[in-house]
Amino acid sequence: MVVVALAFALLAFGATTQTWVDAEVQGSAVRTAHLSVQGSKAATSVSALALVGLAGTLAAAVAGRVGRAVASVVVVLAGVGVAAACAAVLADPRGAAEGSIAQATGLAGSQASVALTPYPALAAAAGTLLALSGVLLIVASRHWALRTRYDAGRAAAAGTAPDAGGAGAGQAGTDGEGPAGAVDGIDGWDSLSRGEDPTG
Repeated sequence: MVVVALAFALLAFGATTQTWVDAEVQGSAVRTAHLSVQGSKAATSVSALALVGLAGTLAAAVAGRVGRAVASVVVVLAGVGVAAACAAVLADPRGAAEGSIAQATGLAGSQASVALTPYPALAAAAGTLLALSGVLLIVASRHWALRTRYDAGRAAAAGTAPDAGGAGAGQAGTDGEGPAGAVDGIDGWDSLSRGEDPTG
C-alpha cells in the first residue's frame, strides 16, 4: 500500500513537469505566437501537494501508531488538494494559462486560444487515487506490526496490566519479574540506543 501511494504521488508530481495547456496567442505585436504552459505554472500548488503526499506516505511507513494515522490523513488531504487543483485547470484552462500568457506578451487579457493536454486529467486521477490510498493506509496501518519501542512498551504494559493481581503478582513474588518486565524491556531498548549490551 505504501508503494502504491508513493507511485501516485510521484505520478502527480511528474505530470506537473509536462505541458498542460497549449496556447496560441493572437496579435501582430506578440513575438511568441505559440506558448506551452507547464503544469507547475498552470497549477502551482500541485507540485507542492504531491511532495507533501510523498513525504506523508514515507512518514506513515516508519512512524508509530499515532504518527501513522496523522501521516495517512495528511496523504488524504494532499491527494484531495491535487485533484481539486487539477479540476480547476480542467474547468478553466484559459484562466490557468493567463499568468504565463501575460508574462510572455507583457499584456494582461491578450486574446488566445487554448487547448488542454492529457496531463491535467492524469494528475487529477493520480491525486484522487493518492487520496484513496491514504484512506486505505489509515485502515491498514492499524494492523501493521509495532515498529517503535514506545508502541512496544505500551503494548507490553497493556498486556501485563490485567494479570497484575493474579498470575503476574504471583510470579513477582517468586522471581522479582512480572509487571516490572515491561519497564525492563524499555530500559533494554534505552541501553541498545546508548550502544550498551542490556544482557551483559
